[in-house]
Amino acid sequence: MHTTNYYDTFIEIADDCPVGRAEVPPIKGGKKSAANLQFELVHQNPYQFTSDDVVFEVFAQKQDLTDSEKEEGRNAFFSKGQPCFRASPLPKRYGWGIHSDAEGKIALVAVESDDYQKLAENKKLKHTKAMRSKRA
Repeated sequence: MHTTNYYDTFIEIADDCPVGRAEVPPIKGGKKSAANLQFELVHQNPYQFTSDDVVFEVFAQKQDLTDSEKEEGRNAFFSKGQPCFRASPLPKRYGWGIHSDAEGKIALVAVESDDYQKLAENKKLKHTKAMRSKRA
C-alpha cells in the first residue's frame, strides 16, 4: 500500500506561491474543487485526519462512492501512488502550510500567522516545500 502521510513534518508554501495571506479556495461554476473539499475537511477538523484520509475522502466525494464502496475503494485507490499534500493547491496557490503531527494528523496553517512562523522555525520538525507551480 502506498501512502501520502507525513509525520512530524511541516509543508511550507511553494516558493512561487502568489499570495502573502492565506485564501479560501473559491468555488468555480457552482462546483467545489478538490482544493475546496480539502480545505473544508482539514480546516473544520484540525488534527482529526491524516493526509491519506483527506486525499481519499476527496476522491470518494468526487466519485460519489457510497459508504459500502469506500473500504474496497480505499484499498484500490492506495494500491497505486497518489499525489501528497506537497502537490495540493492549498500550499501551492492559496498560502496554507500543512502541519503533520506525530500521528500523521494534519492541520492548515495560514502563511501570515504567528503559528506558521513558529512551525517554519521549529528544528524538531522535518521541513519540506510544496511543489512549485512553474518550472524554474
